Amino acid sequence: MANHENRRLSFAQPTVSLRQLPPMKLYSPIIFVSLFASVFAAEEVPKIFAGLFEKGVPVKGQIGMVLPPPEIDKYVAKVETAARKDPKWYREFSTEAKPGVPLPYDERLGLTKEEYTGYLALWNKREFKPKEDVMLLLRETSSGTWSLTSTGGASTFSTLRYLPKEGVFRSPNGDLKRIDDINADSTSILGEWTGQEWKFEEETSLGKTKENFAIGRFTNQAYGLIVYRAQELSTEGTRLLDKSLVVRFPIKAPAPTKAPAPAKATAPAKAAPKKKASP
Repeated sequence: MANHENRRLSFAQPTVSLRQLPPMKLYSPIIFVSLFASVFAAEEVPKIFAGLFEKGVPVKGQIGMVLPPPEIDKYVAKVETAARKDPKWYREFSTEAKPGVPLPYDERLGLTKEEYTGYLALWNKREFKPKEDVMLLLRETSSGTWSLTSTGGASTFSTLRYLPKEGVFRSPNGDLKRIDDINADSTSILGEWTGQEWKFEEETSLGKTKENFAIGRFTNQAYGLIVYRAQELSTEGTRLLDKSLVVRFPIKAPAPTKAPAPAKATAPAKAAPKKKASP
């Protein structure tokens, strides 16, 4: 039940503080030079890449798809049949629902409540399936822009240039501007992840062009994530280009989770009064 290109998902809607160091006299000058050199090197990388990539250090990633078990196809087929019977309702229903997560239950989906529960159980078993290994490299140009060059199928977004001062990604189509941050929950297609997203959209007499780029990290998993989408539609609505990429790559640590709220302190119980000794 996702608004997604894949058929299986078609009816579903990603510093250490110097105060923490021991006294200065315990460190040699060489160690301090090394410490400060690494601090300044980290500052060279724009904030959006911090913790995900290091400048000039290649990272092995994987292009893949997130898929539930194939048994989910029987439920997808039933919903597709129901959607063909009432396309207007299904289009409105799926458009109004939250994208990227399962649609809420409705008997017009063609599923019983028991079947819908079975669908959700299979949806929760979805996994990332790698299809191609790629190499990613964060580079800075002489003009001060940044790019993520890649091998293989992910080379599509290698043409993007990040401009730190403007906070935009520049592509041959134009500037991708920052939109709302991503804070996807565990029921979304890619699972629970947070990130930033940029978007370009233009409509001319020749058609419509859309381009999206998002980068972030999974929650409670030591993986970063890049999601890229490019679409070109003719004036008649024919798809001239439809390119989607999901790239997963290892990082040193997952995003921190919110610490549980501390338990409220309870007042100590009053001691029971001592009984007087009988005479």
